Amino acid sequence: MRDILSDLEQSPLDPAEAIRAQGRRTLPKRFYKEVTVAEGEGGHEVRLDGRPLRTPAKAKLAVPSAALAAALAEEWAAQGVEIDPFTMPLTRLVNVALDGVARNPQEVKEEIVRYMGSDLLLYRAEGPEGLVARQAAHWDPVLAWLDRAHDARFFLAEGIRHVEQPADMVARVAALVGTDDPLSLAALSTLTALTGSAFLAVALANGVLDADAAWRAAHVDEDWTIERWGEDAEATARRAAREKEMRAAVRLLDLVKG
Repeated sequence: MRDILSDLEQSPLDPAEAIRAQGRRTLPKRFYKEVTVAEGEGGHEVRLDGRPLRTPAKAKLAVPSAALAAALAEEWAAQGVEIDPFTMPLTRLVNVALDGVARNPQEVKEEIVRYMGSDLLLYRAEGPEGLVARQAAHWDPVLAWLDRAHDARFFLAEGIRHVEQPADMVARVAALVGTDDPLSLAALSTLTALTGSAFLAVALANGVLDADAAWRAAHVDEDWTIERWGEDAEATARRAAREKEMRAAVRLLDLVKG
């Protein structure tokens, strides 16, 4: 069990790649019968046959929210004869948070902020007109919210030419990533990487967008290409796997609050 979860933690943001890397490795057999939730010293614990569940780094898996612990317990209770980590996106993300993000939350915050200087939403297509209009329809409302609510205005660029953004504007949006909570930071980092946009991530976290709208906004260019050239089966499978991870991150943000 340790090896499989550890492998997933190495590349938690691309589950499709991780699936291929796993190949035909044998999954561990389910070794427990009962899954329960109990309050322990460090928070709400998931317990397997009365024993606290542990992260790959051997820490107790304890979370601050009873609702989150219950959701994690559901993933473990739903396992069949074998334990399949790919069906437990919340568990994997919490492991990443507790074993990785908690060790250096500042580094994770800085990585999210780095996205803001060259965010997806700032780089627009030069054409065709339909794609330009679609990008504006999905992306402009988020930039308008940043301007209206946080007095943050950015320069738009066409094509791939880099445009330096005002440092004070980036700092204003960076303040939205002020939390040191490793669970929230893991979710925000995952959302940023999977959508290619820290702006979409903070908009999601602040209720400006829901998961459906954010996912569509993140794939404007890809959807435009698919409509004209058709789908690639492998790319579609990879996208489905990434969407599952993205929705787990959104759910984690919600459950941490509750």
